[in-house]
Amino acid sequence: MKKRIKIKRVYDEYSKQDGARILIDRLYPRGIKKEKAKIDFWIKEIAPSDNLRKWFGHDPNKWNEFKEKYSAELKDKNDLCEEILSKGKVNITLVYAAKDEEHNNAAVLKRYLLRNFVI
Repeated sequence: MKKRIKIKRVYDEYSKQDGARILIDRLYPRGIKKEKAKIDFWIKEIAPSDNLRKWFGHDPNKWNEFKEKYSAELKDKNDLCEEILSKGKVNITLVYAAKDEEHNNAAVLKRYLLRNFVI
């Protein structure tokens, strides 16, 4: 059976269909208790570097360049990508905290996983 990768804000409602919930942010999200977040794994090392994260600042005007730079960083983290893919039997949900649901590291990571790994 083929695995499904979803992305979801940590503040959104938990669902049993989420499968393995993996927090992929370097910093723990503000204002949410661990019990409510229902995080199964936290792989903070997969997050963008601090310099890249601060440079991007969730500015949609920097989105295309951010995607390129973060994808380049991910090439050195294939072991962590494989670890993420090993966590869920069928469904994997990449959990993030950013308010922008389109321009965030989870969207880039999902795309990278789908393009570079057999799932």
